[in-house]
Amino acid sequence: MSRKLRVVITGATGKMSQEAARAVLDQSDVELVGAVSRSRAGDDLGPIIGRGSLGWVLAPSLSALLDKTGADVVIDFTRAEVARENIAVALSHGVRPVVGTTGLSQVELDGLDNRCRGLGLGAVVCPNFSVGAMLLARFAREAAAYLPDVEIIELHHETKVDAPSGTALRLRVSVDEAIAAGLRRPTPIHSVRLPGLVAHHRVIFGGPGELLTLSHDSLSRQSFLPGLMQAARAVMTFTGLVSDLAVLLEMGKRP
Repeated sequence: MSRKLRVVITGATGKMSQEAARAVLDQSDVELVGAVSRSRAGDDLGPIIGRGSLGWVLAPSLSALLDKTGADVVIDFTRAEVARENIAVALSHGVRPVVGTTGLSQVELDGLDNRCRGLGLGAVVCPNFSVGAMLLARFAREAAAYLPDVEIIELHHETKVDAPSGTALRLRVSVDEAIAAGLRRPTPIHSVRLPGLVAHHRVIFGGPGELLTLSHDSLSRQSFLPGLMQAARAVMTFTGLVSDLAVLLEMGKRP
């Protein structure tokens, strides 16, 4: 029997990281071998996420943990400034990062792609692991070719730091590329931060006498988990950076 995929999670006590930890534990072919939390170092992650003892405690730093565990993949849902450091540490240990943290610039992503290719490693940085959000971008791109007057609204929980969201920025790229020569200005993005929200995106197109609204709602963080697990598996199979969930899902269909 082949060895299980060995995963470490950073920022492990964050809400999305806790969901990721539970998802990893529920996979038969993936093993959670460690996690990092500066605020809860020394504690057992199991009770924190509603599970039994995991047999190891949260580490204060990533570097020593990677030396100890022999991990294959690091999953990161932190903040941009922390993710930059975690990505660098992972690559220096020959470990492949799968990152859902937003706020990294295109220049940084291009540099990451080049570094990964030089090291012969894969990496994933994806602003949204939801299949529905991926389809929203695809449908919005198609609609923009016919209805070039468009604006984007993104709504998130009050603790989300970056605005606009990474998903909204990716939506704008899809829409603006489809409009191409007819583009008068970058598509406007409006950001809302309120308690009670999770992650919601609206793309509104206007034409003479009509409106078309495309929308996607993540009602819980569980919407991101199937795509995340596919990314963790797929990152072991390629070199360079992939930022498109559609590409990762297609990899999962290959024999």
